[in-house]
Amino acid sequence: MKTIDTFDFKNKKVLVRVDFNVPLNDQFEITDTNRIDAAIPTIKKILKGGGSAILMSHLGRPKEGPEEKFSLKHVVPYLSRELDVQVKFADDCIGQSARDLASGLKPGEVLLLENLRFYKEETKGDEEFSKKLASLGDVYMNDAFGTAHRAHASTAIIAQYFPEDKMFGYIMENEVKSIDRVLHDARRPFTAILGGAKVSGKIEIINNLLDRVDNLIVGGGMMFTFIHAQGGHVGKSLIEDELLELALHTIEGAHERGVNLYLPTDAIIADKFDNDAHTRITVVDDIPDEWMGLDIGPDSVKHFSEVIKNSKTILWNGPMGVFEMENFAAGTKAIALAVAEATSKGAFSLIGGGDSVAAINKYNLKDKVSYVSTGGGAMLEYIEGKELPGVKAIKG
Repeated sequence: MKTIDTFDFKNKKVLVRVDFNVPLNDQFEITDTNRIDAAIPTIKKILKGGGSAILMSHLGRPKEGPEEKFSLKHVVPYLSRELDVQVKFADDCIGQSARDLASGLKPGEVLLLENLRFYKEETKGDEEFSKKLASLGDVYMNDAFGTAHRAHASTAIIAQYFPEDKMFGYIMENEVKSIDRVLHDARRPFTAILGGAKVSGKIEIINNLLDRVDNLIVGGGMMFTFIHAQGGHVGKSLIEDELLELALHTIEGAHERGVNLYLPTDAIIADKFDNDAHTRITVVDDIPDEWMGLDIGPDSVKHFSEVIKNSKTILWNGPMGVFEMENFAAGTKAIALAVAEATSKGAFSLIGGGDSVAAINKYNLKDKVSYVSTGGGAMLEYIEGKELPGVKAIKG
């Protein structure tokens, strides 16, 4: 497999699938530049190697063709500034302007194509559309891990037109390497921390992880389904009745495999879903009828933190409580700090999923963990053991 570090980009036009799906405000200004910032090293590597970059991405979910609020032209000023190059813009990703600008592109120059999803053919994985995109460049590079689980034209189908010259950009390379390290080459003890609201989104992850981990920590709203399944009284806390049997099956499965399954022993409860609600700490399986659990309690924090700090590999997906509300953020913050501390002692830590990433950023710990995944859905599917079309298209 060719790699970005070994490939000779001299005089090559590199067609790069980036993920510039960034939020814009009413003035069409970028409110979070993280996804663009992450792609800068890949683009600079191409330019430094004597190549030119043709960037393609989607933005939002346009319904019927072009819409001003979903135009990628809004990212051109920021991108030009960050690259220190005046980025050219084609107002149609496969139209005449794209063909003309691409054919005239010189080494060291950058062209950004208009939103791919202005064409329905993109999400349909249309071959003819893929072929038109492919005709613009000499080399194909996928650096959009966030869309790697979609078999779209620009993320998977297009690769067939570059049988020799296709590769991952730095984001994709690092994502795949980091997740593979956790799944297939973990140093032990290996601890997975799962949180978030529901068990339903994590069933396949749990099933795949039970055969790999030494410790499984469960927190967040999903913990109450496990507690209730064992006969615990959880008041008005979030539970998924249809998954109670599955929760018991998971507990048994962990026991059979010798996996330590850690559930909270106490919780911070509230009389309503509000930061200003009355709160108290209680044992997790005896919550009063009108109260709900919104965070793990101090005993659970202490216990979980000890397990994490003694781990050599850590995977974290999902917060421990409603951390967006300050009064229910202590559990998530403590876990984030424990992961950072374990990392400082040599553990490898992988953080993935929107809320876990938001928590790491909120507490300024991004540089204190090993890797923060940029692709929530893609990372979860990869951990579930699914083959990602965007990865398979490059790896073959």
